[in-house]
Formats: sequence, structure tokens, C-alpha cells
Amino acid sequence: MRTSEQYKALSVEEFTKAAEGFEGDEAGVYKLCRNEYEIILGELEREPFSRLLDCGCGTGPMVSLLSQRWPERSYTGIDLTPKMIEVAQAKRLPNARFVVGDCERLPFEDASFDVVICSMSFHHYPNPQDFFDSVSRVLVPGGKLVLNDSTGNALLRWVVNHVELPLANLMRKGDVRIYSKGEIEAFCERADLEMERFVNDRAWHLHAVMRKPR
Repeated sequence: MRTSEQYKALSVEEFTKAAEGFEGDEAGVYKLCRNEYEIILGELEREPFSRLLDCGCGTGPMVSLLSQRWPERSYTGIDLTPKMIEVAQAKRLPNARFVVGDCERLPFEDASFDVVICSMSFHHYPNPQDFFDSVSRVLVPGGKLVLNDSTGNALLRWVVNHVELPLANLMRKGDVRIYSKGEIEAFCERADLEMERFVNDRAWHLHAVMRKPR
């Protein structure tokens, strides 16, 4: 059993190698992340926001899209891997900042953001409750968390968690675990967030929206 720091070290190793080509044609499996862009854009169009945080932002592809769509708003991206942030900062987006940091211990003041998004990064977090607690702290009352990641029925989750992800770890990848709807609802409840919507589509995919009470 790996420690939290060992999982995080694997993630930094993995994404340091992936950073330069993360948004290019040679991105390999990371191209799947692009399927999330329109889903998240659609969610953010539902209501106005001023300050958004992208957890596990990588090289900033989602922030780049958002800053073009709504240039008058403020964006922050955070990622554990310094190389990812280096590539994101090189874009010099006028309405965005990118910081190296741990999404389980967000280095921001209380009530700093109207929206937090986390797309295909959550399964890399060894302490998921810490992430939810940290997000709840930095959200304004009434703010929301938009989470896109992997899930599935009990059999699929067992195969992924007990076979696929341990093999990925042996290949120097930092994947930790995928979760059921019930587990995510429990994280929410303990973090004082309310589940508004949970969609499990494409058999393995989840899109969830959680709200901090006003």
C-alpha cells in the first residue's frame, strides 16, 4: 500500500513527462480529457460567476477556453506538477493565474471562489475528503463544485480499483481510486456540500454538481 506522498510523487513524475505535449496531437490517453470541455462549459453557462478555480488544471486548457469565452472574469488554476504550471504560465493569459499547489490543501483564503471545477483529476487524490473539505472552505456560500471523473457500477469499479490502477502504478502513473455515487455523497455531506446532480453516463463517466449552502 502506497502512502499519500508516494501517490503524489508518481503523479508529478507522470505529468512532468506529459506536460509539453499535453494539448498536442501526440497527447495519447490524455486526449480523453478534451471530452470534458463542452460538458463543463455547458454547466458554467447555467449561472453567472466571477471567480473560478480549476483544480488539477494541468497546462490550463480549460482555463484558456473559459478566458476566451468570458474574458471579463477571473480564473485560477492549481496543479501539483510544476512543469504543468510552467507550460500554463507561458500562455500569459491576462485574466488568469496559475499556481503550483496541492488540491487537498488549497492555498487560498476562505470564500475566494464562486465556482470550483475539477476535471479528470480527482482519481489522483489519495485523501479525497481533504479535497472536498478544502473546496468547501474556499467556496463562497452558494458557490458550486463541478466534478467530472470516472465511476461505474460495482463490478467496473472493482476491476479498475483492484486491477487497472495498481497496474498503472507499476507503470509509474499516479492514479489512486474511483468512487461510487454513495461515496461521493458521503464526502459532500462531511464537507457541508449538497449534491445537486450526479450523472453516470458512458458506463464509466460521472458529472456531478455540488453546492455550498447559502
